Amino acid sequence: MNKSLLIVIGGMALVTVLPRLLPILLLPGRRLPPVVERWLSLIVPAILAALLFPEMLFTHDTAFAMSTSNTFLMASIPTFLVAWKTKSLYKTVAVGMLAVALLRFFFPML
Repeated sequence: MNKSLLIVIGGMALVTVLPRLLPILLLPGRRLPPVVERWLSLIVPAILAALLFPEMLFTHDTAFAMSTSNTFLMASIPTFLVAWKTKSLYKTVAVGMLAVALLRFFFPML
């Protein structure tokens, strides 16, 4: 195997493992300042929004699709309501999948 390829794979493994391992090694039993905890609590919703909103608002040809013919946008309405009311990841995912499946079954032209 190519030596430079092994170095690249090793480097990628290192930068993947270190951010996960360092907090476990350096912060056991310590309490972070409230402002840091609050900031960290916003990372997951921010990443989720960055992943989901382009899929909901744009078609595959990168055209803005804010209409009732956008299946994912229509499915997001009940999904967000369930997420807001229940705060349950499993219920939210189930409703989202069910909403997309029902929309595709009953409205295949969307």
